[in-house]
Amino acid sequence: MGEQKSGFTRRVELFFETFLWNTRWLVLIAVIASLLSAFIVFLVGLYEVFHLVGVFILKTSYEYLYTKLLSVVIASVDLFLIGTFLLVFSLGLYELFISKIDPAENDPLGQRVLVIKSLEDLKEKLGRLVIMVLIVSFFKQVLHLQFKNPFETVYIAVGVLMIALALYFTHKKE
Repeated sequence: MGEQKSGFTRRVELFFETFLWNTRWLVLIAVIASLLSAFIVFLVGLYEVFHLVGVFILKTSYEYLYTKLLSVVIASVDLFLIGTFLLVFSLGLYELFISKIDPAENDPLGQRVLVIKSLEDLKEKLGRLVIMVLIVSFFKQVLHLQFKNPFETVYIAVGVLMIALALYFTHKKE
């Protein structure tokens, strides 16, 4: 009778562990949502570029075009970085929780882009992308600043120094 109980307990344990392991498929919700979000963000970035081309064709004033050019280029780079973040996030989650991506395994580019063996690798890649997004956003804000006193210039210099330190520490491991 003791063996039956341990057999029953083992079956319950196996059933529960199988159920628990299969819950990893819930990650597909995040993968699909991130892919869809990346697609939308890339389209919005592309729209920004096409809008700039439209402004260029209309040949408005040089000052307006110059300001618009810098603003749109920085905004589109920001959007493309965010889209890349979402893409790396979705591919990394899929590889970690569901399965290796076979076409990426056989492609030299895939071996460079998708070197994600743990959650720590994914966090590191995403952290670097977040820092790049923040850098681009910082420069987008600086572009529109009106310097009213010398301290504002010092604040910008401190911001640039912090960015340099962030980049240094993210690449220090290498």
